[in-house]
Amino acid sequence: MLTITNLFIGFALNLVVALLIVRGIYYPSKPNKNYIVTFMAFNTLIFFVMSLLTSIELSIGAGFGLFAIFSILRYRTNPMPPRDMTYLFILIGLPIINATLNTGVTWVALVLINIAVISVLYVLEKGWGFQYQESTRIIYDRIELIHEDKRDLLLADLRERTGLPITHVEIGELNFLRDSAEIKLLYPPLKNGWASEATTEQTYNMTTHSLS
Repeated sequence: MLTITNLFIGFALNLVVALLIVRGIYYPSKPNKNYIVTFMAFNTLIFFVMSLLTSIELSIGAGFGLFAIFSILRYRTNPMPPRDMTYLFILIGLPIINATLNTGVTWVALVLINIAVISVLYVLEKGWGFQYQESTRIIYDRIELIHEDKRDLLLADLRERTGLPITHVEIGELNFLRDSAEIKLLYPPLKNGWASEATTEQTYNMTTHSLS
């Protein structure tokens, strides 16, 4: 039987864990506030709804299937990058797990599960053994520099024109009629986060300095 005490103790645990993930792990690695409201709103609402579903003995599996649909949603005007979608899925899944405290799962088990999730995210975000890179797609006008023998000149030109510490490039579609090429730029994450929005599906056109 769900009690008010258990409901709000569970809510407090879920909220603290969500804040630790969003403020302590997600935000320091990529200072982007665009999705914080989405993360916290989904997390809070799903916890309360799942607590209600649990109290009326509706299958946790059915509830999880219902809310997992939200993890594949993409806002039409601004698609979410894979990293942000991953955090959204985690912050949808955790309240479902935490809501099971009303079905007899012990507090110790729930705390250990939450600690395990936080620990894995922390290790991955710190890049222990991994090298993370962000990316930006551009339409590049100096097509003569895409030759393999001119790689150093291409990198130097891109670094000067974009101001990004570019380490690698990937050549995409070539357009010889317009003397342009689509290029994917790869560079280490920027601490100030000013290029964070470039990790979406937007493509920068260097020939006109506008978004295409």
